[in-house]
Amino acid sequence: MTSKIHAKHILVKTEQEAFGILYDLKQGMDFDDIAKARSICPSGKKGGDLGWFGRNQMVKEFETAAFNLKPGELSKPVKTQFGYHIIKVLEIK
Repeated sequence: MTSKIHAKHILVKTEQEAFGILYDLKQGMDFDDIAKARSICPSGKKGGDLGWFGRNQMVKEFETAAFNLKPGELSKPVKTQFGYHIIKVLEIK
């Protein structure tokens, strides 16, 4: 069972904006650049990097999506009380 993951995310207000960002990422745009320009989370300044976290450290919807990704994969937009996230897992331990 995965105990910790290192992930980045981009947080935006609308699902439409999240799908637009996902499209841009799949076209090869840089995750860090988009996070710095568009994420409404303070982590955006660091390219969306959330560092390492374990279970029960993030809101449930975010955690479920993040722990179901493999390194390098992007999530579909994930709705939480904060908005819509695009999550990218970097490493798993």
